[in-house]
Amino acid sequence: MKKSTLQTVLLLFSMSFLFNSCELIGGIFKTGMGIGVFLTLVILVIIIFAIRRFGNKKSN
Repeated sequence: MKKSTLQTVLLLFSMSFLFNSCELIGGIFKTGMGIGVFLTLVILVIIIFAIRRFGNKKSN
């Protein structure tokens, strides 16, 4: 009985750390994804701006 109780406590203790770390990693990935989307949009706007600016000079 004592060994079974110890194993149960250790299992619950390790599961609590695993779930907390999964939430932490999930938060990091969500933040990283948000930054990636933001940077992609910024780069896209810069490219569109450059094409419009340099494209207008060629047509004049």
